[in-house]
Amino acid sequence: MIYASLNRLNDNDPIQTLGHFVVYENYEVLLDLRAVELPDNGNKFRVSRIPARWYWCELRYSTKYGWHFHVLDVEDRTWILIHIGNYYTDTTGCIIVGNNFADINKDGHIDVTSSGKTMRRLLEVMPKRFKLFIQDLDI
Repeated sequence: MIYASLNRLNDNDPIQTLGHFVVYENYEVLLDLRAVELPDNGNKFRVSRIPARWYWCELRYSTKYGWHFHVLDVEDRTWILIHIGNYYTDTTGCIIVGNNFADINKDGHIDVTSSGKTMRRLLEVMPKRFKLFIQDLDI
């Protein structure tokens, strides 16, 4: 069984939330990726990350993002996606995945790198439907 875990690393940043997005097959780590989301703003539409819990995700295609994943059944929210981007400004509540952390645009905020390549790797490994566990880590 293949599933993923998003371990959020910074719950106190008013601009964004960083995390490790890890893909497992049974007990083996297949991918160890990075993620950036919006901060916790009470699950508000377009300005907040989603609540931590289990979610089902499904493969989806759009002209804007190409192939990506749709996070299903998010309470009080719709169209939460796992898609490409590099900066917290590339999301309105979705999960952006990348290969590593770096301040790409030198604005003082950590970004994710190689998002397109990382999404292609994720698409190669993940089934069309999988479970994602999101947890907030206190650091």
